[in-house]
Amino acid sequence: MTCACENHSLDPIDLSLLDEVLLTYKDQPGNSIPLLQKTQELYGYLPRPALSRIARETGIDESKLFGVATFYAQFRMEPVGKHLISLCQGTACHVNGANLIEDAIKDELGIENGETTEDGLFTLSIVACLGCCSLAPVMMIGSETHAKLTPDNTKAILRSLRREG
Repeated sequence: MTCACENHSLDPIDLSLLDEVLLTYKDQPGNSIPLLQKTQELYGYLPRPALSRIARETGIDESKLFGVATFYAQFRMEPVGKHLISLCQGTACHVNGANLIEDAIKDELGIENGETTEDGLFTLSIVACLGCCSLAPVMMIGSETHAKLTPDNTKAILRSLRREG
């Protein structure tokens, strides 16, 4: 399954949301990363039309903005689901069964790493380390950490979130 928002580039983007961000950061030296961070906070990702507007308003070359946005892992060029699942595959998680947790997520949601469910609720992101080694295996959904996972409790967590919407 792929993102339900596959045609997001055709969706209108309200560029007026950038007005305050541009006023705050437009003339600050080294403003590329804060501009991109605030833009991603507004939209949930970095829409190309927003990058174009930032470039026009600030004089930063659009290719430079795109380069920064694609270099740093914190930035997303595609929309993500309401619940972003970050599954740790670091050494401690790996040896404690993270592969079984990954299989449970894929089985329950029908998506692969980097994909979003058709209903737009979940996006799976496999990450190198979440820094919670003593809690392995672990995943974060949004800002909430789920520790000592088993395939069964992982599926229960996902089902609960799906019921909530």
